[in-house]
Amino acid sequence: MSNWHLILAGVVLLVLIIGLVFTLGTGRMVSTKQGEFDTAINEKTQRHPYLLNPVFLVWIIAIAAIIFYIIYLGFNYY
Repeated sequence: MSNWHLILAGVVLLVLIIGLVFTLGTGRMVSTKQGEFDTAINEKTQRHPYLLNPVFLVWIIAIAAIIFYIIYLGFNYY
């Protein structure tokens, strides 16, 4: 049964990576469009647009948690 856990964890990790690539692509597409902003963007957000974006933070935390879980399963199943 532990082989199924490893396969499922790999599939989940693959889905997360593909979703992250599509999210980044959508963010680039939106940022390249010409347009006006309603309000000024904070300076810290302008300097670190990816680090202060909550969507990317969720992706980073989710990927880290899944990698940690895969490692945990790898060490605890014989």
